[in-house]
Amino acid sequence: MSDSPIKGRGTASRMPGRFSSTSIELIDGQAEALVEGGSSKLAAPPTEVRVEQAKSLITRNSSPDVPFSLSINPYRGCEHGCIYCFARPTHAYLELSPGLDFETKLIAKANAAELFARELRNPNYRCETIALGVSTDPYQPIEKSWQLTRQLLAVANDFNQPLSLITKSGLILRDLDLLAELAAKQLISVAVSVTTLDNALKRLLEPRASSGEQRLHVIRELTRVGVPVTVLLAPVIPFINDHELETIVAAVGEAGARAAAYIMLRLPNEVLPLFREWLLNHYPDRAQHVLNRIADLHQGKLYDSRFGKRMTGEGVYAELINKRFNVALKRAGIGGEGNHSPLNTSRFQPPPQAGDQLPLW
Repeated sequence: MSDSPIKGRGTASRMPGRFSSTSIELIDGQAEALVEGGSSKLAAPPTEVRVEQAKSLITRNSSPDVPFSLSINPYRGCEHGCIYCFARPTHAYLELSPGLDFETKLIAKANAAELFARELRNPNYRCETIALGVSTDPYQPIEKSWQLTRQLLAVANDFNQPLSLITKSGLILRDLDLLAELAAKQLISVAVSVTTLDNALKRLLEPRASSGEQRLHVIRELTRVGVPVTVLLAPVIPFINDHELETIVAAVGEAGARAAAYIMLRLPNEVLPLFREWLLNHYPDRAQHVLNRIADLHQGKLYDSRFGKRMTGEGVYAELINKRFNVALKRAGIGGEGNHSPLNTSRFQPPPQAGDQLPLW
């Protein structure tokens, strides 16, 4: 029996991570005993934010499937609660559940900005574009109060460090001033994730993320101040949102996106059982059809970790999606991923700080 959905959360599952040494499972009667005053403490957990003093911030990635090699994440876990999030399994390394814990027990790297500046000053650092917000959204709801992402943008602006930012949140417009300054120096690009324009589906799939219309507004506003925007249709899910592909491409093109790309649904590690449970809760009539089509993309398997295949799949359905997407791009008059000028790394210069030696002339 799958866990009952929790309003405003992507999953109700507290499945343990694969590294957990213990797990808790309720037996008949215990769930009812936990109910107090008509509501269950387990059924409606609040968002908790733990503070971490990170030891390092910039991480290196060697995957040929993504267009960056350096990335930073100011948070662990993500309150948006997207059921499909490939980063959910990272909570297993913290002895936390990739399910409900991933979206309710968050970690803020309180020293992120200080650490970022320190690492950029490292004599061995060689400037290249850094992706901000790869594993978790840098503009998830807790950013409103913590402002770690804004602090990182300010550091990047001081150092003339180029950033490629990924988000699906309207909160990014709070920082339009900094983004405009970075854009004027060709130091910023933004990838906006648009998964659906159907609010009913959005509430189930990405419960605490911005609406599709708000994301279109983000694209318009970023474009207005000169920020180059790429749109990610991610993920494309068979029989769930694949029918929206042409509609989304047309809408983001009209909003001003310069480029677009798509990623097929990925189900690594604990994401698979969580997504299967989500399907059974919300789309029991088509759950098996969805899973069968996903398996068709990966030679009969529900997940394929091979580079070059895991993002797109292969076979007849993968080819169909690719053709539909490319036709939609042409109709919208926008290009594929990377259809904008590279960011400028030549401006990089650590700003002066107390104790620096003054030039002799």
